Amino acid sequence: MYTYSAKPSEVTKKWLVIDAEGVILGRLASEIAMLLRGKHKTIFTPHIDTGDHVIVINAEKVKLTGRKMKNKLYHRHTGFAGGIKTDTPAFLLAGKHPERVIERAVERMLPKDSPLARDQYAKLRVYAGTNHPHTAQQAEVYDFASKNPKNKR
Repeated sequence: MYTYSAKPSEVTKKWLVIDAEGVILGRLASEIAMLLRGKHKTIFTPHIDTGDHVIVINAEKVKLTGRKMKNKLYHRHTGFAGGIKTDTPAFLLAGKHPERVIERAVERMLPKDSPLARDQYAKLRVYAGTNHPHTAQQAEVYDFASKNPKNKR
């Protein structure tokens, strides 16, 4: 018996579309991170990018449980002295780029600071509305909301 190690030429990558309307953010982000890494495939190899491309639509309609909409904080720094900025998910979802809530959640569930992690994260596309420009890729619909009753509110 031997340990199988996938080669980059053997990996086939699919395109998946996930509708985020009414779905819990943390559950969605962990599933997307798993799909981007390729952990759902039998040929998963930690040092090879075996994951699929993921398109998320309706990002502005994602749900957060409890009081996270007001109490959860996202910090960033401008690079200048005293330049720390703080946002809440409610502010981001109501703002100009509501897709950043999902992008940040998924990015924090992927491996940190490596070329492989950057390649995996680059396969994520998030859109606020129902339209996306990737129709030529013939993406399959990935019905995440119906996998578990807890996934949808």
